[in-house]
Amino acid sequence: MTTDDILKIIDGGESSTVEFKRKSPGPVKLAKEISALANTKGGYLFLGVDDNKKLYGIHSEKTEKNILETAAYFHIEPTIDLEILSFRLHKKEIVLAIVPNSEFKPHKVIIVDENNITKKRAYIRVGEKSIEASSEMARLMTYQNPISGKELKLSISEHEKRLFNYLEKYERVTVKEYCKLVNISKRRAERSLVSLVRAGIIQIHNDSTYDYFTLVG
Repeated sequence: MTTDDILKIIDGGESSTVEFKRKSPGPVKLAKEISALANTKGGYLFLGVDDNKKLYGIHSEKTEKNILETAAYFHIEPTIDLEILSFRLHKKEIVLAIVPNSEFKPHKVIIVDENNITKKRAYIRVGEKSIEASSEMARLMTYQNPISGKELKLSISEHEKRLFNYLEKYERVTVKEYCKLVNISKRRAERSLVSLVRAGIIQIHNDSTYDYFTLVG
């Protein structure tokens, strides 16, 4: 990757595949960004670049690389292999982590809260933001994982038929709306929707507040 390639990516600004950090926010917060990129389409994480694309540079290339490696190897499960590069742009030292579009999703961030309780959370990219993946999105990623994925068993019941009629009329549905429509639990609704996504009958969409589903085509 050349300097011109890097400058072109930076000039394009932040997106679902590009994240800028003026300085390292620490390994756990970086782990969330790495998880989100790997769980979505992969992409580029820059250290030393502000949100407005201004180059600020970093103080220590070695320190920033160590923080990135700590984030990817000790705060994410399963771990992620990053390609970490450094460039000197306009007299500023910039570090770039290239995050792969992983086959082994979901990559979850290991978080220890104030009560010393360990939680694992997956993140995804929605536009320029990294947000926590919903339970149905995390489950869908697990099913698509070639190691942990399970064989799809799909049967169309009266619940699914009512769902299809609803989608034909209103075009979209959330998990909450589906629960109310057919009077089933959230967990059962999620399983049903995920199975239909895996079968290619409906598709899931993400925004910053909730997921929703539409018919394919």
